Amino acid sequence: MADERREIEELGFEEALQELEQIVEELESGQVDLEQMLDRFERAMALRRHCAKLLTEAETRIQQLVDEEGTTEAFAPGDSDAD
Repeated sequence: MADERREIEELGFEEALQELEQIVEELESGQVDLEQMLDRFERAMALRRHCAKLLTEAETRIQQLVDEEGTTEAFAPGDSDAD
């Protein structure tokens, strides 16, 4: 399990998301036995956590760049200048 976590941590966001989407398709197909389904679900959850972590890190980096430009408004998903 530790090796699997390390392997996931080495994936970039796009790779992890692609694998997560593939697992979801496998699980939705109904062609996976129970034990395999549980293993795939467990990996999917680890991939989801990894993707969330990478997104949080990216948001933090963006906020730091924005702050360097003198803008201190917090970023909130769904905010847009188009309103």
